[in-house]
Amino acid sequence: MIKYLTPIILLTISNIFMTFAWYGHLRHKSSALWIVILVSWLIAFFEYCFQVPANRFGHEVYNVVQLKTIQEVITLIIFSLFSVLYLKEHFRWNYLVGFIFIVLAVFFIFKK
Repeated sequence: MIKYLTPIILLTISNIFMTFAWYGHLRHKSSALWIVILVSWLIAFFEYCFQVPANRFGHEVYNVVQLKTIQEVITLIIFSLFSVLYLKEHFRWNYLVGFIFIVLAVFFIFKK
């Protein structure tokens, strides 16, 4: 069981770092762009420290398409929470509908 969860946990941590690297600067628009880029690269380094092992360990129990699908679902969840809690943006009903369709895609990707 742990071998199935380890990649998911690592991908989740990785995605938290990457979401901050890509979008965290939007709350700091007065910062110089070169500083934002440098800080984003530093944050992304830690993202890779979790993402690479996640895919390495994950490929032992999931195929590449399944790994990418898991990562995309994690991205949607983390990004939704990030945009609402950190960026204070509203979550709209049509976002939820779109995410439901993506979850349906997950069903078909993992179907035997």
